[in-house]
Amino acid sequence: MRTVTATGQTVDEAVQSALQQLNITEDQAVVDVIDEGKRGIFGLFGSKLAIVKVTQEDDPIEKAKVYLKNMIDQFDINVHIDTSVEGNVITFSVSGEDIAVLIGKRGQTLNAMQYLTQLALQSYAHTHYTVMLDAEGYRHRRKETLIQLAHRLADRSIQSNRKVMLDPMPSFERKIIHTALQDESHVMTNSDGVEPNRYVVIQPKS
Repeated sequence: MRTVTATGQTVDEAVQSALQQLNITEDQAVVDVIDEGKRGIFGLFGSKLAIVKVTQEDDPIEKAKVYLKNMIDQFDINVHIDTSVEGNVITFSVSGEDIAVLIGKRGQTLNAMQYLTQLALQSYAHTHYTVMLDAEGYRHRRKETLIQLAHRLADRSIQSNRKVMLDPMPSFERKIIHTALQDESHVMTNSDGVEPNRYVVIQPKS
């Protein structure tokens, strides 16, 4: 965290001077006005410069990445983490050896680390972000599996004319099921249960 004290004829001039020295934008800074200054008579006599202290805020995304890396280090494996930002969605993609241990059964370990990283980022940032944690393309493979599962269980529901309940899933996986079946004319879906054990119900349309 870097801090610069700067002066200017006005507070804004002082702030802009500090931002240039830090090479950051104002949304990355915390500004503390030490003295608002004084223009003086005719802007000349008795004038006093404004003084500000500007501190560069730590990048919340980088802090979340460090938090994630510290968690992964507990598994005693070497990984590389790539970060991508699309709107307010932050994706951390993990690659390396022994990645399966980070994924866990049906992605449970990966989902838990994603949830904890989400909480960490929310504590660091002033803006709401959504964290997605991936490992060697697991999320894409899981999505394809869930879509296939959704259609298979929809067929079962239609044939048996009964509800079919899936295992509990995190919200982003339930959304995949709902989306996969939203255009099906013979079944409908809804979520039931209480977090973290909410699950999707597929049932025939009456």
